[in-house]
Amino acid sequence: MVRLQVLKEEYGTVFDLRNGHFHPDSERRPVSIRMNESSRENTGLIVVLLVMTAATGIVDAVSYLGLGHIFTANMTGNVVLMGFGLGGASGISLSRSVIALVCFMLGAAAGGRMGRHIDPRQSRISGLLVEAALLFVAAAISFKAGGPNDTNAAMLDGVVASTAMAMGLRNAVVRKLGVADLTTTVLTLTIAGLAADSALAGDGNPRWRRRCAGTVSMLAGAAAGAALLRFSLTVPLLVCGTLAMVCAFIRFDTTRV
Repeated sequence: MVRLQVLKEEYGTVFDLRNGHFHPDSERRPVSIRMNESSRENTGLIVVLLVMTAATGIVDAVSYLGLGHIFTANMTGNVVLMGFGLGGASGISLSRSVIALVCFMLGAAAGGRMGRHIDPRQSRISGLLVEAALLFVAAAISFKAGGPNDTNAAMLDGVVASTAMAMGLRNAVVRKLGVADLTTTVLTLTIAGLAADSALAGDGNPRWRRRCAGTVSMLAGAAAGAALLRFSLTVPLLVCGTLAMVCAFIRFDTTRV
């Protein structure tokens, strides 16, 4: 009986115990349908990660162009900029780079703790909703602060802190998903893989569509962020918060991605 129940759950079939044959209705939900359902879930995951990658491009535009040449999503770039500041380069805000790094780590720690105390699907939804909330907080602070200048420096530090925490939290969530080539915040390994695994290098171009899509998403997000900054710091942050909320409620799974 246990084996029959396993078959029923696995293949969507109904077994007739009286004659020992599969019920005719067993064809109504064959394995191919289950595979299609899994494929749709995986497609949903890829779409979510691409949207989040585009949102990262917007956040990078806000932080680098609007907050004094820092990064709140890309910590590799942020650490390099900190080094420039320590080396005496002009136009670099060392204090904001430090704020971004510390708050990013705090957000990642919160995301990691959330993932250990909530079931996986709920932690993904909660993480993205908290990210959205932090981005909306950053948008509210930036609206109050107005344009970047010396009189509202403390408020802009708050924007840096909120966006960095949001990006740290998101990285913790995405890291748990473990999807190759779609980290949503950096492209170095993605682009390296695109070239190293290409036909030119003697390989078979695995996941080239995903890698290209991630690169284009980041590029499009950065361009959109730069364009939206013409209106204010607030508008692109509101867009990012809205995207995070939408992603939180898209149904996706991680099987065979």
